[in-house]
Amino acid sequence: MHLFRRARRSAIAPTTPPRQALRRRVAIMAAPLLLTAATGLLGAPRAEAAVACRVDYSIASQWPGGFNVNVTINNLGDAVSGWRLTWSFGAGQQITDIWNATRTQSGSSVTVTNLSYNAAIPSGGNTSFGFNGSWSGSNPVPTSFALNGVACTGSPGTPSPTPTPTPTPTPSPSPSPSPSGGTGTLPSSFRWSSSGVLISPKSDSTHNVAGIKDPTVVYHNGKYHVFASTANASGYNMVYLSFTDWSQAASATHYYLDRTPIGSGYRAAPQVFYFAPQGLWYLVYQTGNASYSTNPDISNPNGWSAPRNFYSSMPAIIQQNIGNGYWVDMWVICDSANCYLFSSDDNGHLYRSQTTLANFPNGMTNTVIALQDANRNNLFEAANVYKIQGQNQYLLIVEAIGSDGRRWFRSWTSSSIAGSWTPLAATESNPFARANNVTFTGTAWTRDISHGEMVRTQTDQTLTISPCNLRYLYQGLDPNAGGDYNSLPWRLGLLTQTNSTC
Repeated sequence: MHLFRRARRSAIAPTTPPRQALRRRVAIMAAPLLLTAATGLLGAPRAEAAVACRVDYSIASQWPGGFNVNVTINNLGDAVSGWRLTWSFGAGQQITDIWNATRTQSGSSVTVTNLSYNAAIPSGGNTSFGFNGSWSGSNPVPTSFALNGVACTGSPGTPSPTPTPTPTPTPSPSPSPSPSGGTGTLPSSFRWSSSGVLISPKSDSTHNVAGIKDPTVVYHNGKYHVFASTANASGYNMVYLSFTDWSQAASATHYYLDRTPIGSGYRAAPQVFYFAPQGLWYLVYQTGNASYSTNPDISNPNGWSAPRNFYSSMPAIIQQNIGNGYWVDMWVICDSANCYLFSSDDNGHLYRSQTTLANFPNGMTNTVIALQDANRNNLFEAANVYKIQGQNQYLLIVEAIGSDGRRWFRSWTSSSIAGSWTPLAATESNPFARANNVTFTGTAWTRDISHGEMVRTQTDQTLTISPCNLRYLYQGLDPNAGGDYNSLPWRLGLLTQTNSTC
């Protein structure tokens, strides 16, 4: 079996703050208001929506100067076709970053409004959003909320007119973003549908790009932000693009990161996340070491810092086990106390290092083998680790090379990042993602389901995903392509789960 040779990549590390979990449920009940028109009365007023709901405000994690919150709006009244949630902070807290909603804040007063894809909340349904914030002195939970103008007092309120629905963009054939709301569990087997090619290389006068690959993605401030490797026979670097809808991905401008302080030379396999304790975006990538850059503004390609390394050199345990493989695909995830850096060696080993949340990105040590397989193809590269929203569970997926030579993904679960991993969907007959559990419209444009990233529900270092309606941005390849690995014409497409348990 031919093994593709890949250039080397790099990794990242975690940190620790004290964690506080606070949950407050505020019940909002507004009695239905019935408006009847007298017989013969012209121009009678339209019936108004009865608002009744419960708001769950949960501080998921907190550290000196910062905190992370999940908010769920549970609709106990009539269906809502556009929502606005308001409250006031009691101690000067400020929202610094929000996902699955937009916000305005004036002093202590906050207004959070739906996006186009989560404007509707059916009766008995819910929707969720999350945010990061800053605080000093104390961080009390807000004492009252209002939904569409109805006070969240736990007693009947006065209904307000049904708000004008938020306009929904014209549907496009490409998948739309997934709301973060909903509860469910991961299934024991997976089914997916794939888009066509969404993102292709864009060469210019100084960049002759053969393939675009290894994508990472976050949804922030109404846009998808995608970073990816660019490859050709002479090597690798990285590119950034952003867009508001997947239908716009093909036309998005490509910003080549070798023109930024990240610089030229070997940089590949990026991972992006917002490290809330520092208020900075991190881009983790491989350079032959595990490297990272930071940026206060993800939308500014020129704002990235020059590369810095997590390690002074390759950890000894990797040197002892890498054989003729390559050190690649660095991946960082944090819990409330520590940050962890995973990496692969194309030789059947998945490594894990760690540091405290408070010390991140420094002090990445205690490198161990987190998972291994005697058959290198079964545990090859491109590992992702995610926190499952609402569950005490983590999901690990790792790219394998199948018996047919095609790339596919296996999966495991664990109750902790540093714990043992139990196979979930991990065989060719029951894969996490492989050509045999993915459907295409028309002829399949790829038989490889390779290195990519889940569309997360949060942007921060916890890498949280909803188990409902998973979406995975991946690299695929013309089934007839061949030749030098670095020159292969990789393209990006999107998988959408079709067998959600939610």
